[in-house]
Amino acid sequence: MDVKVRTYAEIDLDALHENYLYLLSKLSSSVGVLAVIKADAYGHGALPVGRCLERAGVKMLGVANVSEGIELREGGIKAPVVLLGGSFPGEEREVIEYRLTPVLYHREMAEGLAQEARRLGVRLPVHIKVDTGMGRLGIPWQEASSFFEWIKGLPSLKVEGLMSHFSSADEEDKAFSQEQLSRFQGVVEEAERRGLSPAFLHIANSAALLTFPPSHFNMVRPGIILYGAHPTLSFKGSFPQPLRPVMSLKSRIAAIKPHPPSSPISYGRTYHTRKESLIATVPIGYADGYPRRLSNKGKVLVRGRRVQVVGVVTMDWIMVDVSEVPGVRIGDEVVLIGKQGREEISVEEVACWADTIPYEILCGVGKRVPRVYKGAEG
Repeated sequence: MDVKVRTYAEIDLDALHENYLYLLSKLSSSVGVLAVIKADAYGHGALPVGRCLERAGVKMLGVANVSEGIELREGGIKAPVVLLGGSFPGEEREVIEYRLTPVLYHREMAEGLAQEARRLGVRLPVHIKVDTGMGRLGIPWQEASSFFEWIKGLPSLKVEGLMSHFSSADEEDKAFSQEQLSRFQGVVEEAERRGLSPAFLHIANSAALLTFPPSHFNMVRPGIILYGAHPTLSFKGSFPQPLRPVMSLKSRIAAIKPHPPSSPISYGRTYHTRKESLIATVPIGYADGYPRRLSNKGKVLVRGRRVQVVGVVTMDWIMVDVSEVPGVRIGDEVVLIGKQGREEISVEEVACWADTIPYEILCGVGKRVPRVYKGAEG
């Protein structure tokens, strides 16, 4: 580790590879994986993650937008790249030049892409997204039949995939997920009746992959579980999986000060020491993605012990009470997410303390925090 690096995220690509193999073991041999690596692979680094998964044999990679797709192509990724968020007017040429596969969810997008594909003399593969109950993007499932008939009039587009998105697959009650699945199955049948034969059918996200096998079809779209995390802490409790966390978030103690009883700590004096206390200052804050909501709530590991975050999380610093840590000193490692000795703080726990979800914690680790890779690309 470079001595100039005080706070960093350690990314274990061997853990990523093991998680991917574990997911394959949960699927039949006819089911492919579209690995979701949008948002810089949930904060883990899109290129190293993409290269690792490509070597592992992933079928497709999923990103949110054109710029994310271009980053993969310019980084040497050859695998099919699906634009889960489709494209905007003016991006059609880049979609085609960088061999990206857009997801269609309205007619205007389809027309723009078809026109540019026709002009360039290519047949562009696309996936059609149908809204079966998420209420976000997609052709309403009731209108899918007419859309399928209409898109047949755009021969420069090749309908390669048909997809939808679950709204609540991480819930134990699968009643609404079953309703969405039934709607999607009907849409698939209608596509066949209209003469479309999409090669890839996919609706299952991480939660559905693990808990709802009827939704697998012939492709699944894992995201959070690739990175060794569960969708929520409660999901982890109900459906624990032998996943290896890929990211650990670490820092070091920059300063230690003794404080007498009743000393205020940090902005707003929201915390006062209850006794003679030893308070350590650690160089990570909300500018690095450590949420301000963890003020007086979060815990970190120092010398293998859990210690409390005290006072308000600031832009660049947190304070922790190390009064009960024998031998603590400046420069000691601080683990905010990950293992130290026999103790571990999971991203699911951190998300629970911050009243959010693991996705937001991982994606929120800022660009100021260097990623240090070990394993397949270490």
